[in-house]
Amino acid sequence: MSLLARPGVASFAAKSIQRLAVAADRRPSGRGSAAASHGRFPEFPRSVSELTVPTSVAPARVVVYLPTSEGPPPPVHVNFHGGGYVMPLTEIDDPLCRFLAAEAGVAVVNVDYVVAPQHPFPAPLRQAFEVVRWIAEHGGEHGWDGSRLSVGGQSAGGGLAAAVARQALEEGGPRIALQVLHYPPLDLATSARDKRAAIAKPVLRPWMGEIFDSSYVPDPRERADRLVSPGAADTADLKGIAPALVVTAEYDLLRAEAVRYAERLQRAGALVEHHDVLGVDHGYDGKDDKKALETYAVIARHVRRTLNPGAREAG
Repeated sequence: MSLLARPGVASFAAKSIQRLAVAADRRPSGRGSAAASHGRFPEFPRSVSELTVPTSVAPARVVVYLPTSEGPPPPVHVNFHGGGYVMPLTEIDDPLCRFLAAEAGVAVVNVDYVVAPQHPFPAPLRQAFEVVRWIAEHGGEHGWDGSRLSVGGQSAGGGLAAAVARQALEEGGPRIALQVLHYPPLDLATSARDKRAAIAKPVLRPWMGEIFDSSYVPDPRERADRLVSPGAADTADLKGIAPALVVTAEYDLLRAEAVRYAERLQRAGALVEHHDVLGVDHGYDGKDDKKALETYAVIARHVRRTLNPGAREAG
């Protein structure tokens, strides 16, 4: 075990990374992740409101993006941001949320879930599930159609979306019409140092994976849990789980585990599409506007066709 894989060291490193991220967002220059995200894709307007969703873990702040077109209550897409289960990066998905609200005609609920090491496994994934269940039950009170529901996320958020879909399968609901897994981590049972990318120096380096994994699931024995590593040793029957769109990046260190899970979903009759984005690495959509819009259009198309077939086609 390397030094960074030790839970105490990983926790200290993760908290240091969190402080740096918060400090960056508070810079008067406006160069933090929130300001940068809000400035991207100005053609998709930002009109949001905030709510607090009660859960057994802690109250969860959610940011709600509504479609610009008027009409009956829109269906709901619940989004979970990335950040290794450690970074509180809710605003980094603002461009995606604005895009989906406009192009898929859905209410997008972006969840500010609890993060590790302050809230290790299973707190984030349990809170994520309870938020989705609350939306399904109470969406009508806020002008959304919670009976038409999808979930999704990028990186760690994709891992949470997969865990939400699995909990919904095991607990008899709520019904999730689609799960969108965008370059997700789905095998924490395998050490990050034992994973291989298609390039020598991928964006997600093994030392980062050790900090994230050890902060999120400090006990290595728990990293094989079905809700943490469905792309590893888990062999349970997934028949009936929410249909999935799995999006991978060609050079990503996490690509192989996402491909394995896509194949598993296909055997269960639950894979809608595996979309592989060529020539890019983990988190590519944060910098490459062209690739980001192309992938977001794919996601919007699937969300729209599943939840809101009457909405206009994405541009």
